[in-house]
Amino acid sequence: MQTHENRLAALREELGRRGLTGFVVPIADEHLSEYVGDYAQRLRWLTGFAGSAGSAIVLKDQAAIFVDGRYTVQVRDQVDEKLFAYVPLADTSMTGWIRANAKAGDRIGYDAWLHTRAWAEEAIAAAARKGAEMVAVDGNAIDAVWSDQPEKPDAKLDVQPLEYAGKSHADKRAEIAAWLKDEGYDATVLTALDSIAWTFNIRGGDIANTPVAIAHALVQADGTATLFVAEDKLTDAVRTHLGNEVSVRGYDDYTASLANLAGKSVAVDPERAPAAIFEALDNAGADISEKRDPSVLMKAIKNQAEIDGHRAAQARDGVALTRYLKWIGETAPKGGLDELTAAAKLRELRGENDALMDISFNTISASGPHGALPHYSVTEETNRNLELGELYLCDSGGQYRDGTTDVTRVAAIGTPTDEMVKRYTQVLKGHIALDVAVFPKGTTGGALDALARQFLWADGVDYGHGTGHGVGAYLAVHEGPQRIAAFGGFGEPLKAGMICSNEPGYYKEGDFGIRIENLVLVEERQIDGAERDMLGFETLTFAPLERELIDPALLTADEQAWVDGYHAKVLGIVGPQLDDADRVWLEGRCAPLG
Repeated sequence: MQTHENRLAALREELGRRGLTGFVVPIADEHLSEYVGDYAQRLRWLTGFAGSAGSAIVLKDQAAIFVDGRYTVQVRDQVDEKLFAYVPLADTSMTGWIRANAKAGDRIGYDAWLHTRAWAEEAIAAAARKGAEMVAVDGNAIDAVWSDQPEKPDAKLDVQPLEYAGKSHADKRAEIAAWLKDEGYDATVLTALDSIAWTFNIRGGDIANTPVAIAHALVQADGTATLFVAEDKLTDAVRTHLGNEVSVRGYDDYTASLANLAGKSVAVDPERAPAAIFEALDNAGADISEKRDPSVLMKAIKNQAEIDGHRAAQARDGVALTRYLKWIGETAPKGGLDELTAAAKLRELRGENDALMDISFNTISASGPHGALPHYSVTEETNRNLELGELYLCDSGGQYRDGTTDVTRVAAIGTPTDEMVKRYTQVLKGHIALDVAVFPKGTTGGALDALARQFLWADGVDYGHGTGHGVGAYLAVHEGPQRIAAFGGFGEPLKAGMICSNEPGYYKEGDFGIRIENLVLVEERQIDGAERDMLGFETLTFAPLERELIDPALLTADEQAWVDGYHAKVLGIVGPQLDDADRVWLEGRCAPLG
């Protein structure tokens, strides 16, 4: 049986054969995706770390693993400290670690398909300061020693019908072409898998919980395009759908095809395109301009069909979640219910609706102290029961052909403490403050973030994640460019048609966690006498809040009216879809607070 110790030893032997003294191992694929296929889980294979974000650097005599604040506990549980030093990214960047630990003469390898050009340039400079060298490898060193590495997935492509897409792929390509002409570019490369899926109105099954296919694309200023995808993924229906203006070539033909862009002006997204693409275009003699993928903003602003689809998806998803909350309330206090069983029950309830295609991410099913880990992922090893006197946090979502959902609710198992009630109510007040916000066009999510934190801040506490992220339309559950966050959120103004999450929280380490998450649609607001064009939010998610955790004495009259009004909408939208027993339960949960 292979251990992580002998895997690390095998990697070092392979590096020696290549004349390398080190290697960088990120969680990444050739498209810099947030979630990657099993074949790209190189960090997990090497270290045992199962989080969704992290990297390692292996040198001849030491190794380190880098994670952010979400995973400081998890990394210690899963990674042997005798093999890898734990390095918080808040304290030391990977390039900073290279600068501090590389030795003169070191040759540290990296896979240029798994890093941005900016990272590669920074790492090269950091190593050079110590007389070391960063080397872009030909073939990933992990792949050479991972004997049972999974193959790249071979799921078939699927057409996203126009009734849900709302706009043909010809029209989308025409919009991209118009942008290219306006900017003076001949072509743009699309590397993000959700951008490719959206642009061509196709979906796939290559990445768990995200309906995308592994592919590359090139769109030209005349509106024609080339899709690079494995031949066996195509069906006759997809070929017919793509039509004559989209050429289809093999996935492995992509790099060589970039040579055809010699002398052409090409827009490349520096955040989404790996360093290897820049290198290939440089070698081809293309004129590269760093520009954001033009489909990113187009995709973020939902058209009417996508908005209507989201509303429909949310309405049916609310039924499953409501039934689940009732089941949790009836089952957990009896004892014996664990996190894995609870998550499986929610998947079962969602699956009773034939419209469900998949879940939108691995359910965060977190009891007691696990709720204090915002991105906790339950495993057989970490699984624990939902105990009396604790809180249970469930963050989950579904993928439906007409929309993607993401919702978090907290349930009190038995009687909650006064502290739990106080913190939940403070989080709820922040959630309401953001939900009812009205703001002028041009406002960024960063400018709104403090609204959700103000009541926690007033009590000297906070939460360590952003308040909101964008959400796709039967695509990625995390979608840019908009965010509601103090960090990284100031750059992108919110626009009507964008969908965001509203998810403030509170986390007491070792005890409990709270998060209340709904999705909201940015919409135009008409205000009598307004001197500016204004925007606000329409709530899209409908499922009851936890009454036992709300202290009405801490709510203003307006906040209590919001809760009562929200629950009235939940009852009106979800109630008619329930059977008698479930509807009676929901009526009790949605009764006015007063």
